Amino acid sequence: MNLLIVANSAEVGIVTQLKQLRSKLEEANKGTRSTPLENRPRLPLIPLRKRNQAALRALNPMLSTYLEASRDLCEMDLIHFGAALVVCRIIGTNISMAGRATAQSSAISTWRKRIEDRIATARALIGKLTSFRSG
Repeated sequence: MNLLIVANSAEVGIVTQLKQLRSKLEEANKGTRSTPLENRPRLPLIPLRKRNQAALRALNPMLSTYLEASRDLCEMDLIHFGAALVVCRIIGTNISMAGRATAQSSAISTWRKRIEDRIATARALIGKLTSFRSG
């Protein structure tokens, strides 16, 4: 039995937009798989507007198929990050593609310096206690 489905131009436009959205989501998922965590761009906060909510509503049903097929939490993280990238691209939000590697290295050096300072202080106190004990 052949069914004839009649669609108006608005429905055809929506279907093409959904196909484009799905292809963008697949592209983003492939791109995030090969990108290490420290090189991922920082995502901006998305303002709560009707247009942004519509983009999220359109993306949610597509995400469920990907999330059901995911095997572990890491893969789910990649899917969520890819979806967030797609939403940012659809909305037109600027994404810093520089990554976080430079900001992380300065944060690590600050952390390391703080620990080294505490170790030096502890060694000085141990030295004082040792000399006090020996008389």
